[in-house]
Amino acid sequence: MLKFLYPLRQYFSVLNIFQYITFRAAYAAITALLIAFLFGPWVIARLRAIKTGWTAREDTPTTHKAKAGTPTMGGVLIILSVGISTILWQDPDSIYTWVLLLAAFGFGAIGFADDWLKMSSRRKGISAGVKIGGQFLVSTLIVMVLYLQKGETTTLLYLPFFKRAVLDLSWLYIPFAVVLMVGYSNAVNLTDGLDGLAIGLVIMVALALAVLAYLTGRVDYADYLQIPFVKGGGEVAIFCLAVVGASVGFLWFNSHPAEVWMGDTGSLALGGVLGVVALILKKEVLILILGGVFVLEILSVTIQVVSFKLTGKRVFKMAPLHHHFELSGWPESKVVTRLWILGGLFAILGLSTLKIQ
Repeated sequence: MLKFLYPLRQYFSVLNIFQYITFRAAYAAITALLIAFLFGPWVIARLRAIKTGWTAREDTPTTHKAKAGTPTMGGVLIILSVGISTILWQDPDSIYTWVLLLAAFGFGAIGFADDWLKMSSRRKGISAGVKIGGQFLVSTLIVMVLYLQKGETTTLLYLPFFKRAVLDLSWLYIPFAVVLMVGYSNAVNLTDGLDGLAIGLVIMVALALAVLAYLTGRVDYADYLQIPFVKGGGEVAIFCLAVVGASVGFLWFNSHPAEVWMGDTGSLALGGVLGVVALILKKEVLILILGGVFVLEILSVTIQVVSFKLTGKRVFKMAPLHHHFELSGWPESKVVTRLWILGGLFAILGLSTLKIQ
């Protein structure tokens, strides 16, 4: 839309508004929200028709057994909403537009294959090795694109509370960035276990990243806040708000009791794009604070596995962490609300580092 309408500003001065990132970002959010909201019922009906209902496993908490049959693969709705909105409102000449879309559709395709196999054959989906391998492949491709577009700060590592980069990773930036993307994608995937939990946290992290993207893409603001300036970084704010809009629209149907779940299609894609945004904005470490609940969830799984292998004992009643709270007697809605509150605090803490350095 920017490419077609903005050149007409010489005839219609009102079209000058398309030069403003804030305008396009706001309407990217509205567009994605409307697409998700309007097409949500149709997508859910189609998913029901092709029988994508979730099947409870033996180790599923008892309170979840009643959810059997809930359509999954709803992440298709999120990805399409974000994709259409991004193409309409983001600058097609920006490399970041296509890198972000590649991440969304690349990780989404891996999740879709996994969800489809689970649904069609009632198996466990694609093997863990193939799934992780696919994530590493997509991540490596994206990181190589960013690395080849290398600017002054691309390989530098910045820490919250520090004004300057603490380390130049050089070529080690490539494996570091790949691991970050894969890890964050899986962290969101593991968190997606309760109605509305993961998508609500994604909204908070994406909102915070939208603010950071806008500030990072402005020379004056970046200089004032003493954060690395990223040319074209402001365009990333448009994508982040498209994610927010699509996620809010999806939450309408995913709130308890959920009419649809995003499945691996949505969770892997959303985790992947959040990781890419962090790489673009040079917020590789800060993203761990902004998405603190995601980090706690994946840490709980790691601790549980390591503890059981070494000692034969479990630290948590069940991992990921949200299931531990459920088995401790918390109702599902209370677990979700409390983790949302914690997620909001992490997001605020992350943004506060802009002035504490």
